[in-house]
Amino acid sequence: MAKISEVTRLEFADAIKPYQSKITAILSKEKTVLNAIAGGGKEAPYKKLMLCEDMIYVASLYMAQNSISLKILEVKNNDALNDARKILYKAIIYLEELVTNIIDIPYVDLAKNYEQIADYPVAKRFYLIRKLGLAITLLEDAFGDNSKWKWSFIELKGRFAVVAKNCLDMRKAAKAYFDPNNEDYETVVLYIRMLIKLLDASASGYRDKYELSTRRIDDMRNGIKFLLARHKLALALNDAKTAEEIKKKALVWKDKMDADQKSGSSR
Repeated sequence: MAKISEVTRLEFADAIKPYQSKITAILSKEKTVLNAIAGGGKEAPYKKLMLCEDMIYVASLYMAQNSISLKILEVKNNDALNDARKILYKAIIYLEELVTNIIDIPYVDLAKNYEQIADYPVAKRFYLIRKLGLAITLLEDAFGDNSKWKWSFIELKGRFAVVAKNCLDMRKAAKAYFDPNNEDYETVVLYIRMLIKLLDASASGYRDKYELSTRRIDDMRNGIKFLLARHKLALALNDAKTAEEIKKKALVWKDKMDADQKSGSSR
């Protein structure tokens, strides 16, 4: 790699100033909003949704810095990308605080969570989730295939899949899904199609992580939990055939996990 001249470094530093300035301002605003949230009130949950959006924007600013680095310095800016990764975790955590981080949670157990954000329509939830998902995809692409964070992205995408699922009130969504006259019909259909892909991908991702990298039982357990969450979704959609297929698959995975545990403990 050619040595980067001081002039080029100064050009890069000058180019990213506007982005860094915006990041500083948003993170400063975040502290003010968190202080307001600490005071409680009905608006607190909606402020967390706003903070989630803000963090997605901050992550995009860090990724923009990486793009500028590639253009001017002709090298990837791993510091900026890593900052974006940490910020996207924060975005997910704000949603987890609203709708939990539980993978295989009964929909009825989320009733109180939905009451907090009842005035946040499904179209806005879908838009927010799509923005977050796009940011994660862009970040993973920016890191590249040989990144040291390859397996870490399984967790990031898994946690994203959970909040994406838990943000959708399936009690209402299941009705809208079968009613073309419902005003939320199109949004709900697209949202659920997305959830099916996310849950399937996370189940496979954790299984691959277990088989090809960690051999940690909790990774396999998470894969099974995502299958069970997918099973619940199929039942909510009255898709008995798919639900039964997923149930059988989960049992096969559990048998595999139990056999591996037994084999490992007998060594």
